[in-house]
Amino acid sequence: MNSADRAALAANPSRRRLLAGAVAAVAAATGGGLLSACSSGKGGSTAKGGVAGNDTLASVLPAYAASTVVTPDIPSVNGSTPAFLKFPAELKASVANKPGKGGSYTFFTPLWGADPGSGSKYFTAMDDALGIKVKWQLQDGVTYQDKLGAVLAGDNVPDLFCIPGWNILGQIPNAIGAKAADLGPYLSGEKIKKYPNLAAIPTGAWQMCVFGGKLRGLPMPNRPLGGVVPYYRADLLEAKGITQLPKTADEFLKLAKDLTSADAKVWACDDMWWTAQVLFNLVPGSMPNYWKQDGGRLVHRIETPEYLEALSWTQKLYAQGSVHPDAVAGKSNDAKTRFTSGQTLFMNDGDVMRGMMNEQAKANPKFRMKPMDFFAHDGGRLELYVGQPAGIFSFLSAKLSGAQIEELLGVADFAAAPFGSKEFLLEKFGVEGTHYTKDASGTPVQTELGTKEVVSSYEFVASPAPAIAWPDQPQAATDFANWMGRMMAFGKKPMFYGMQVQEPTRLASLYTRFKDIENDVVRGRKKISDMQDEVANWKKNGGDELRAFYQDILDKNGSGS
Repeated sequence: MNSADRAALAANPSRRRLLAGAVAAVAAATGGGLLSACSSGKGGSTAKGGVAGNDTLASVLPAYAASTVVTPDIPSVNGSTPAFLKFPAELKASVANKPGKGGSYTFFTPLWGADPGSGSKYFTAMDDALGIKVKWQLQDGVTYQDKLGAVLAGDNVPDLFCIPGWNILGQIPNAIGAKAADLGPYLSGEKIKKYPNLAAIPTGAWQMCVFGGKLRGLPMPNRPLGGVVPYYRADLLEAKGITQLPKTADEFLKLAKDLTSADAKVWACDDMWWTAQVLFNLVPGSMPNYWKQDGGRLVHRIETPEYLEALSWTQKLYAQGSVHPDAVAGKSNDAKTRFTSGQTLFMNDGDVMRGMMNEQAKANPKFRMKPMDFFAHDGGRLELYVGQPAGIFSFLSAKLSGAQIEELLGVADFAAAPFGSKEFLLEKFGVEGTHYTKDASGTPVQTELGTKEVVSSYEFVASPAPAIAWPDQPQAATDFANWMGRMMAFGKKPMFYGMQVQEPTRLASLYTRFKDIENDVVRGRKKISDMQDEVANWKKNGGDELRAFYQDILDKNGSGS
């Protein structure tokens, strides 16, 4: 699972709800109240509004030192993610010595996929390389939130436990403060230089690991863009003689109408609501970034004219029949199948491009998808809001000794090894001849056992700075990297960027119901005026109180980025 997939998960409100029983259990275990706009949590007076102030950040954040293990083929542009188009002929070691000293630990992490089971040759090889013994407690990612709550409520917290950002709600921040080790004494400032791969993680990702004024987490950095990408079937559009893509929202509507032929079972697109929000310069839909300032006043995205305009445009796209009927019916899980089969020519998703290109390589060698450039709806200036710098975090148990913490930080340093290193190859592909072979270009190709055993696991311990490392799909990597480089020219940080904000529980669910209302409005089942009524109810039922909560954070911490 890559960083943009994680960002897409984080944007889904249904994944950001803890079960009430789990929250209550954690509350009972930690004995803490909510972090509010006037409390400082565990961090003292420098943690204002549940958010670490600049003075605290300056004292706890690690120093940054970029990795020099390998030079990207396509460098970063305007903060975009660099790309690697091939594996280096000779891999370098990014870790000087085996990090472990023979310790034995329990790791509690999510898994979106099949558990490889006991006796995994991959985990055995990793244990040998790390010099430790890990007992994995891999949990189904779909039901992870309730299991996480139960674990944090108990006394036997795993030595390392992972918490996705969308689960950091309710009493979870208090549980982190009570049960996660303070990593500041080991990583703050120049101390992190002992762990060069961790030092190469961007500062913004570390900022999101500060809870209650202390550095407690190990981050999984996100790409600045990739959570929402509009894709088009480049092969099919070129076959139709279409070489110029739309530059305004009206042009997209016209093209979508022209491309649609229900008789031929071809529709222009799948649901494009995600893309519409970008075209109309709408601030993000995920907490805490759904605010902007207008005339010195905080305004929620649902209160902006851009929100209604984006809904209205998407409603027109549906009304003119350009959206696939299955998408109209809300069958979102089959969007990729509709796209690869040619039933739709545009869709939006996370950065699924590499996987889909690999999937179609044999079945349809001519298949080619590309990301479409975003554009401002009226042809004016685009404002493209970047995503949060990290979305998933791991924590070490506060019960560990200093020597154990240092041993596990060495393991995290190994896990954060960059593309082009020996450690990266082992972590991502396993053992050569057992889990992968190499093709003529030197690119690893997974064996059947590799597909089963090499699952997302150590990436949840820590991850390197994001990279587009697709040596198996160099053209797709080039297309995606160049798209991001062009788009980052319009990149803009939302308010509260990089901040760990915990909303009061009674207000945190105010916005979640809007997703269902949005679905009804764009499909014509409700009117724009119905949404306006819902916004008015939101304000009366706690929206204005939530606004005051965020305003207090601004007053105490500054205006953000």
